[in-house]
Amino acid sequence: MKKIFRYHEIADGIAAQIRNGILKVGDKLPSVRMLCKEHAIGMNTAKRVFLELEAQSLIDPKPQSGFFVSNRSMQRLPLPAVSKPALMPGYAEPEELITKVYSSLGNHDITNFSIGIPSGNLLPLAKLQKEILQASRSLQGGTAYEPLQGNVQLRRMVAVRSLGWGGNLNEDDLVTTSGGMGALSFCMMALAKPGDTVAIESPCYPGIFQLAISLGLKVLELPTHPVTGIEIEALKKLVSKINICVLIPNFNTPLGSCMPDEHKKEVVKILADHDIPLIEDDVYGDLYFGTQRPKCCKAFDTEGNVLWCSAISKTLAPGFRVGWVAPGKYKDKILKLKLVHAIATPSLVHQVVGNFFKSGRYDVHIHQMRRTLKGNYQRFNHAITTYFPEGTKISRPQGGLAIWVELEKGTDTVKLYDLAMKQKISISPGRMFTLQDQFENCLRICMGMPWTDEIDFKLKQLGNLAKML
Repeated sequence: MKKIFRYHEIADGIAAQIRNGILKVGDKLPSVRMLCKEHAIGMNTAKRVFLELEAQSLIDPKPQSGFFVSNRSMQRLPLPAVSKPALMPGYAEPEELITKVYSSLGNHDITNFSIGIPSGNLLPLAKLQKEILQASRSLQGGTAYEPLQGNVQLRRMVAVRSLGWGGNLNEDDLVTTSGGMGALSFCMMALAKPGDTVAIESPCYPGIFQLAISLGLKVLELPTHPVTGIEIEALKKLVSKINICVLIPNFNTPLGSCMPDEHKKEVVKILADHDIPLIEDDVYGDLYFGTQRPKCCKAFDTEGNVLWCSAISKTLAPGFRVGWVAPGKYKDKILKLKLVHAIATPSLVHQVVGNFFKSGRYDVHIHQMRRTLKGNYQRFNHAITTYFPEGTKISRPQGGLAIWVELEKGTDTVKLYDLAMKQKISISPGRMFTLQDQFENCLRICMGMPWTDEIDFKLKQLGNLAKML
């Protein structure tokens, strides 16, 4: 394990020098032997450094000459535009489209760029199975009800982990739920009544829009920057019109945007000053590509106004349906709803996840998963840059599972979806991520699978289809 961490560390250092312009296109890198001498590493570790950089399209090998900084390292497509939704509640739910796209889930004959969860090939399935056996013994089969707040081990370990992003929670601050959507559902049911207005990023995960509509809420979509998240000035102008705010500040899907800390702090203050609760969806927070996990809005909450929701659905085991919420001053309302709608959460899998956190196995797993996703982003970015038509724009996510692609105006990505499905490729058309008539020329591509030559070929096919349109 030390060798893995070492070559990653060295590769990251060289990659940073390339991206910061210290090493320029055409510059020669040290030889394998020189790298061994400089970093006191073995030949195999040094070779892994170069393989890692080559996989990220940062360097090119030249026979008999060595490795050189690739001109591909500087290829960058423009960012998508800041979204400009109509600043009034929208209701045009793309239900048929969502149903059509999700109908391909589970079909292993399709290259599924539309599914926003990690492939089983990226998950520690064997270790989880062992953990299930051990938890089953300790819980005598897991047949008894948990306390209403949920599994103590899980809540305790989530609280411990919150120290990493400034949460400073304790186990009594948390309530377990059935997955992340279970947490969001409880929060929205507890805080809203039919006719209330909820503010949401635009574009955003379709399930949040569907949940809001099912509760009879009006949805106000907020202008959103592809790098920094919602536009603060727009929120200030609209704050008097909303009753609740739901945000994914860390690596929102589909954009992958991450709000800077100062923005998070300001949003928390704006909403608290108007007594508007903030429901924070943080299911992607552990999937950062940088060196440090980003803080959550909850870290700046001094009044209990932020309901922090998270889960392991995007990081460890989607099918376990393990989630939680730190509801702040709304805890009693959440507990009443949980009692009515669930009574208890499944004790066995919640104990499994609590134990997995405690053992340190989750940290080892998530470290490797972040490495894989970061490498995937580099590869997907290079493929889209190479294969997609002129005028394509692409997001630059700092974490998460998704890439947002904006094609030229007039391109219909619903038609692109239909054409792609004939080639056994599934994508998510941009219209899925809004209740308004926008993003028709956009699509989300998920990258939560191991990179292969087949993936590269399918992206090339997709790019060719986009050129036809």
